[in-house]
Amino acid sequence: MLISVVLSGGAGTRLWPVSREGYPKPFMKLADGESLLLKTYRRAAEVGATSLLTVTNRDYYFMSKDEMALAKLDVPAHFLLEPSGRNTAPAVAMAALQVAERHGPDALMLVLPADHLVLNQDSFALAVSRAQVLAEQGKLVTFGIIPTGPETGFGYIETGVDVGDGKQVVRFVEKPSADKAREYVDSGRFVWNSGMFCFKAGVILKELAEHASDVDTATRACWTATLAACGDHPEMAEIPAESFAEVPDISIDYAVMERSSNVVVVPGDFGWSDIGSWVAVRDLTAPDANGNRAAGNAMFVDSRNVYVQSDDRLVAAVGVQDLMVIDTPDAVLVAHPDKAQEVKQIVKKLKSQGHEAYRLHRTVSRPWGTYTVLEEGPRFKIKRIEVKPGASLSLQMHHHRSEHWIVVCGMARVVNGDKELLVGANESTYIPAGHRHRLENPGVLDLVMIEVQSGEYLGEDDIVRFEDIYGRT
Repeated sequence: MLISVVLSGGAGTRLWPVSREGYPKPFMKLADGESLLLKTYRRAAEVGATSLLTVTNRDYYFMSKDEMALAKLDVPAHFLLEPSGRNTAPAVAMAALQVAERHGPDALMLVLPADHLVLNQDSFALAVSRAQVLAEQGKLVTFGIIPTGPETGFGYIETGVDVGDGKQVVRFVEKPSADKAREYVDSGRFVWNSGMFCFKAGVILKELAEHASDVDTATRACWTATLAACGDHPEMAEIPAESFAEVPDISIDYAVMERSSNVVVVPGDFGWSDIGSWVAVRDLTAPDANGNRAAGNAMFVDSRNVYVQSDDRLVAAVGVQDLMVIDTPDAVLVAHPDKAQEVKQIVKKLKSQGHEAYRLHRTVSRPWGTYTVLEEGPRFKIKRIEVKPGASLSLQMHHHRSEHWIVVCGMARVVNGDKELLVGANESTYIPAGHRHRLENPGVLDLVMIEVQSGEYLGEDDIVRFEDIYGRT
């Protein structure tokens, strides 16, 4: 029995402005239109997983379910929802407790980050099969990537004697200097640390108890609280915030892997990338004769080694070189490739200033669909709202704003005060401030409408929910 555990919690701040807190790196669409999370789901299922468990933040639950639906998986799927991020050791420990509870301590766990890319599925499946054999023998197995060069952006693993189709782990090494990286690669004894693992649920729990007893004790108490709140076998289990806050914030590498003598590594070369910066994204696109690359609408004149990503507007580069330009509807990043790791400093500054661009895109995902802010100014805001078939916004009320709804296409069922009405294309309705109201799509096609808000305060927090099918009251 192999349970694929997908860890989907990374914010991906080095991939701003596409990756943001409300729409993080796992949901980023690559050039083929598929997200990293969708690709991870498929990869997890294609290695023969009998079940799939996603550990993610509760805010990403509905977006994750949408990606899973797109992946069209034919395996049972469950979700373990964190109230906040506490690093990978608590995530792995909670997943192991759930797997052991549901499938027994001998069930194998294949732990995969949601935001990595693997280009060669056959080679990856071979590495997983080798890891399963070692994990069945009670080993903690990690996957090492055979280096293609002296990369300073990855951690390294020093390997020792052969252990079956793997190698004994001698030590884990933090991201090295350029000289050290070159030394590691030249020695032939080092592989990149991929952050992917395979082990029995009972074995990782035993190792946690031995090497990180504080994590083990706190997560067991947290799991007991989770079961009390959610029952024994829910499809979606929410971890209580109060007990989860008591769990130490530490990575599984620090908590167990670097301390245990029971770790082996399976080296592999399967086109792996952690998509850790815009340079990694750039390198997925083939260059032209001048080294220029484009994802989207771009034009180059007398330019060299320029990468442009733009989903909408035309971006023209004239007489420039060694640049990356990432264009989104509300923010543009211009960076030198050598400084790609420093993009996270922009996010840090935006967050300290309370600027919404660190958190939200102009288009925001909700359980029922999306909304896009088209324009806003003093006392008004205009949105495009798209509601999925069968979906419904909450029954709600606003204190400070009124709303005018105009249906563009589809059919809307509207609760407006004491009235319920159907509003079709080219029809509208007005919601005064203080009125209880709800919007529902009763049809089989997407409902698209324009919302015009007016009032003294138009913040998203001016909302009182009375009923909600997504549990947000």
